[in-house]
Amino acid sequence: MPAPVSLPRMHWGDPSSDRHALLVHGLGSSGALMWRFGVALADAGWCATAVDLRGHGDAPRALDYRVAAYAADVAQVRPPAGGAWDLVVGHSLGGAATTSASADHPDWTRRIVLVDPAIVVDAHDSQVVRRSQERAFADNRIEAVREEHPHWHPHDLELKVDAVRRASRWAVEQTSSQNAVWDVRAQASRVTVPTHVLGADPEVYSLFTGELADEVVGGNTAFSMSIVPGAGHSPHRDKPEQTVRQFLEVIA
Repeated sequence: MPAPVSLPRMHWGDPSSDRHALLVHGLGSSGALMWRFGVALADAGWCATAVDLRGHGDAPRALDYRVAAYAADVAQVRPPAGGAWDLVVGHSLGGAATTSASADHPDWTRRIVLVDPAIVVDAHDSQVVRRSQERAFADNRIEAVREEHPHWHPHDLELKVDAVRRASRWAVEQTSSQNAVWDVRAQASRVTVPTHVLGADPEVYSLFTGELADEVVGGNTAFSMSIVPGAGHSPHRDKPEQTVRQFLEVIA
């Protein structure tokens, strides 16, 4: 089993709330970029906690960037009073780590929402992800981010620049190369808690769609799924109002 590292945290909402959620970001991102979910949860009376994953933000650097290592880290993160999270939200890589952590630790969370999760990353998607990360590191000006994502909120533009600046480029590259076979379908089949996938629109771009989505959702009665129309791989940044609306309906 990979040796875990301790992950830094940030919070939204009242720490004394009786509902606690964990937010797990995607590759090349940061805990701060999960702010849409953090704000929505805080406004609904929850306390939300986001972490920076290993090699990202202020988290420790390491040599192991397999999905299993990311999962080992987040599985060690517990609510302030201990016990299980009421909800874990995982985006992309964070979705894969969340899925694996829940499969191996059934008492870790009572519920999951996966946002366009990277359950399988095939050769085509791996190239798409690699090119996207290369562009981000090659030109990290806010103008370049705005040109690629003109509809993003100013917070997301600023935080994306900050996330790329503080991430380890080597760690991001190693996450692709060390996961040459990126497939956590077996772990997904072992998840026992209610799990809803907020899927990206395949007409835009989605990692979790088609036969893969049918197999995972159809193969485990704990899973359900909905699509955020018009949203790409980061629905909470591409279509934030619709994403938050669907998210709150799921957890109501």
